Amino acid sequence: MARGITLVTGASAGLGAEFARQCRRRGDELVLVARRRDRLEALASELGSAHVIASDLARPGAAARLLADVAGLGLEVDTLINNAGFGAAGAFVEAPPERLLEMIDLNVRSLTELCRLALPAMLERRRGHILNVASTAAFQAGPYSAVYYATKAYVLSLSEALHEESKGCGVHVSALCPGPTATEFFAVAGSPNGRLAKMATDPKAVVAAGLAGLARNKAIVVPGLMNKMTSQAGRILPRAALRRAVAALKG
Repeated sequence: MARGITLVTGASAGLGAEFARQCRRRGDELVLVARRRDRLEALASELGSAHVIASDLARPGAAARLLADVAGLGLEVDTLINNAGFGAAGAFVEAPPERLLEMIDLNVRSLTELCRLALPAMLERRRGHILNVASTAAFQAGPYSAVYYATKAYVLSLSEALHEESKGCGVHVSALCPGPTATEFFAVAGSPNGRLAKMATDPKAVVAAGLAGLARNKAIVVPGLMNKMTSQAGRILPRAALRRAVAALKG
């Protein structure tokens, strides 16, 4: 009989590595996934025990191959933490088209495929958890990070829908929507010294809130009072005002 595991994507750094640490502390058997095998192996060594699978989930077919590899180890996914993703700062028309499409492939297509492949078995067992890492960026348009904001809006919408479809079936689905967090995200996005980077908070608190919200089957988890307030700004302010506010944060 297959053993249940927690699968963490984007586990080589940042929130993914912290998810691995906190899940391991509560006793989960882990499968860690990212492109950089050396970092995954270093993290597995730190944790004492974890399965490592190096994979570029932005590539076509990678999600299906990943779950086939997990099954080949005699394991099944009890908890799926879809954390892999990246952003890019700058004007839409100046971004390399291939980089934008890679972002969509990783942030949207791969996440969707992993949910679609893992969820049926969870529903059949009437047990399972899916945590999709979105962002407070999901709640408004994002000039100068247009595609990133759009991908996170998709993740939020998909997660809410799956949450509702899975309600009462023993499966929890939540979207984690952190604000700026102190990870490699801003360096990868090309804005390591930007205004949002200077507002970044501790990833440990973000991960703890995400896992607690998933355990309670909250559809949307927004860590931190200020982030909760800003995520609700759309109920008060016109969308045009929100667009201008986000645009003013560039640089």
